[in-house]
Amino acid sequence: MSRERPRGNPSRVFSAPGGRFCHSLLEKARGTEDSPTMAGEPTGTTSDSLYGGAVMLRQPARGYRVNVDALLLAAFAAQGRRARLAVDLGAGVGAVSLGLHHLAAAERFALVERDGELLTLAGENARGAACDAELFCADLGQGLPDALLQRADLVVSNPPFFEPNSGRQGPEAAKSSARFGHLEPFMAAAAAAANGTRARIAFVYPARELCRALRIAERCRLVPKRLRLVHADTSSPARVVLIELRAAKSGGLEILPPLFEWIAPGTRTPELAAILAGGKLSVEARADDRT
Repeated sequence: MSRERPRGNPSRVFSAPGGRFCHSLLEKARGTEDSPTMAGEPTGTTSDSLYGGAVMLRQPARGYRVNVDALLLAAFAAQGRRARLAVDLGAGVGAVSLGLHHLAAAERFALVERDGELLTLAGENARGAACDAELFCADLGQGLPDALLQRADLVVSNPPFFEPNSGRQGPEAAKSSARFGHLEPFMAAAAAAANGTRARIAFVYPARELCRALRIAERCRLVPKRLRLVHADTSSPARVVLIELRAAKSGGLEILPPLFEWIAPGTRTPELAAILAGGKLSVEARADDRT
């Protein structure tokens, strides 16, 4: 498979070994709709906005929906030098990549997703945002697509938060598929995609599972370099953790101040409000990342 991209084509779709080729990208008016024509095309979607309407996206009307974690991850990963290529593992409808593109954190993107319907929407969303993206329909349990090996300056992932059989799965298969899954294939794929020791890998994951995430990262020869805990408010335990990993020597972990989401019921903190409006995290990136 050629790695070269034709000019003027904002998104391409690839199949990976063991993956299903995703059908052509939709070109339909935004809004909730049904599309019964093709397998692999979404049936029942909504048109939603990010960053106060600056970015539009389509996503399934039912099942897993984009939430604030995707925007927190994008803001966290956007700190540091601009990437030539950012790889989004388990991209869903592409929300994290759309955030990184809006924040000018990368020049090009590769979106990897095993669900053909979600990948179709991700491609449409990328085109709508004029985001230079390549799409890969692949199950990371079977490995990273060969075309992405050691290619990425930045890898991001908002993986399933729960291991299979760790809790009761809901009746909606799509939502359960997004919420339940093994973390290790995502970590291993991130390590395989990283282009050297300076490549940054950013994950968002439940804070209570931080120890397990770090054990898996160690097995994949990844070392934590930055960590930030996100709390609903000052009296609540951490909800999720933002982790930056590298395939580098151990040591040098920077534990950033916590991020609080709410001042009072219905009132966001200024930092969260700024992130949702399209800003980066307020904590300054390290000097070596700005070079």
